[in-house]
Amino acid sequence: MALLRPLTPTITLIDLQFQGRVETIASYLIYDGETAALIETGPASTIDTLLEGIRAAGAPLEALRQIFVTHIHLDHASGASVLARQLPWTRIYVHPVGAPHLADPSKLLASAARLYGDELESLWGTIVPIPAERIVSVNDGDEIPIPSSTLRVLETPGHARHHHAYFDLNSRLLFTGDIGGVRMPGVPYVRPPTAPPELDIEAWRASIARLRALDASGLCLTHFGLFRGNLEWHWNDLEQRLVAWGEAVRAQLEQGADEATIVQKLKAQAEQELAHLEVDPRQYDVAISYESLVAGYIRYWSKTRASTS
Repeated sequence: MALLRPLTPTITLIDLQFQGRVETIASYLIYDGETAALIETGPASTIDTLLEGIRAAGAPLEALRQIFVTHIHLDHASGASVLARQLPWTRIYVHPVGAPHLADPSKLLASAARLYGDELESLWGTIVPIPAERIVSVNDGDEIPIPSSTLRVLETPGHARHHHAYFDLNSRLLFTGDIGGVRMPGVPYVRPPTAPPELDIEAWRASIARLRALDASGLCLTHFGLFRGNLEWHWNDLEQRLVAWGEAVRAQLEQGADEATIVQKLKAQAEQELAHLEVDPRQYDVAISYESLVAGYIRYWSKTRASTS
């Protein structure tokens, strides 16, 4: 059954119910009664849920013309390959660095296979190339007409080099992808998804500073949902944890701890932070695992040391 949350008269959140869990991955449908756009497709494995949600929101599939992905990680964009095949009139909007990997996903899949092994397809579905003529590379500062509004493209590296956030100039909602962190509805706690291989803490902090300055009316997180009110607190919580966890991992590395030990220490710290909150910690773990968090930090510190040696 489709799980929908109307956010404005034209914007609807679709819960993709990844791995049977609610409030893990969101897609955002923009529909004005005539044409539709989509921000984030989620993985190819949840495409049937996405299509059901689009229809349940009242938008015929033939109305969907624009698909925007914040970046090409599989939980955000692998569904684009299925949509491009099933809906040949759509266009996929993506960062220029990510565009070649949608047209030829072989390197992306090889990297993912090393991480997920035999679970790759069951988690993320079957990913196929998107014809190059269906892909639209968009750049920082571009303003793209969408149904009843305009999206401004914002270069936001830190989580990945190929990351954009999108700012709706009408509603002033900001679609953050992963640069806005992972947060569960109603929970005052933001986790930084520091997955490898392109984590850059300083670039992420610069992206946060840029997004703070927008005076957005709300943050639309892919993981998960719309947050309004006290957005300064949200950015502060994300930034301080991004830095603090990074320093904790660095200290453990300097003490000679191995990766498994660091994972266990960070998990224990996070569970202590979450203990007083009414949330199932596994909701955060599905969106970004401790193993992935730590691997991202270790790779970042390794590259940082190499660049200064």
